[in-house]
Amino acid sequence: MTHLCGAPVVMSTILAGDRDQWPNLGRTIEFFTAAAPPPERVLTDMHKAGFNVTHLYGLTEVYGPAVVNDWNQTWQFLPADEQARLKSRQGVRYHALEELDVLDPTSMIPVARDGVALGEVVFRGNVVMKGYLKNKQATDDAFNGGWFWSGDLAVVYPDGYIQLKDRSKDIIISGGENISSIEIEEVLHKHALVVSAAVVAIADVKWGETPCAFVEVAEGAQLSSAQLVSWCLEHMASYKVPRNFVFEAIPKTSTGKVQKFLLRQRAVKLQNAEPD
Repeated sequence: MTHLCGAPVVMSTILAGDRDQWPNLGRTIEFFTAAAPPPERVLTDMHKAGFNVTHLYGLTEVYGPAVVNDWNQTWQFLPADEQARLKSRQGVRYHALEELDVLDPTSMIPVARDGVALGEVVFRGNVVMKGYLKNKQATDDAFNGGWFWSGDLAVVYPDGYIQLKDRSKDIIISGGENISSIEIEEVLHKHALVVSAAVVAIADVKWGETPCAFVEVAEGAQLSSAQLVSWCLEHMASYKVPRNFVFEAIPKTSTGKVQKFLLRQRAVKLQNAEPD
């Protein structure tokens, strides 16, 4: 059995290659991916290309991957798009991890297992670090209440599988409503002409913040803000639809992770450049 590991950008790179030049694999390739949740479209295309993708999740502080999307064999009979939706979840704890949960950061009570209630992912067990070197304050903050707080926001489904929705610092609060940047990115990635998308907050006088979407389109393709607004309105509530679309290359690290801090800086410049 052949195993490969890589971030979502590796999958996108594989899929973008000339498939006429691919070798005859002759078998299913097991592919493990971590980092940001893969877009459902990428997971579907990887399946068609002969790869079985398993999603992992963890942090350096919990000894790397500590959560795995352990595949339920009954899902094998579902349509491909439904399988991709389930594969995009992060899953359940590794056996080596003692406890995994999603808690309300204020009450520290587990969120409802309904796939809707948002909370922060917490870890507990002997694979969790002891603390940050020579930084007692950061350690105390990270281990409030005896849990390690990841900073990742997620929901829990009735079957116990968790799904990341955003980093706590990336959540967009618009008119008092919490908006997940990952949810918007997922909708944008489903558009046939969108190669990559990343969403950050941009300041807004009326709403406090609104989503700002940075979009890379397929080579030679033409796509307008109006077209993407219409697309988003078909797939999400209107208050979540970005008010700003920027068509340009999205900065990424060498491992393919989107550098959202640069996009936030770019959003500030865009906001400052807008006429009064």
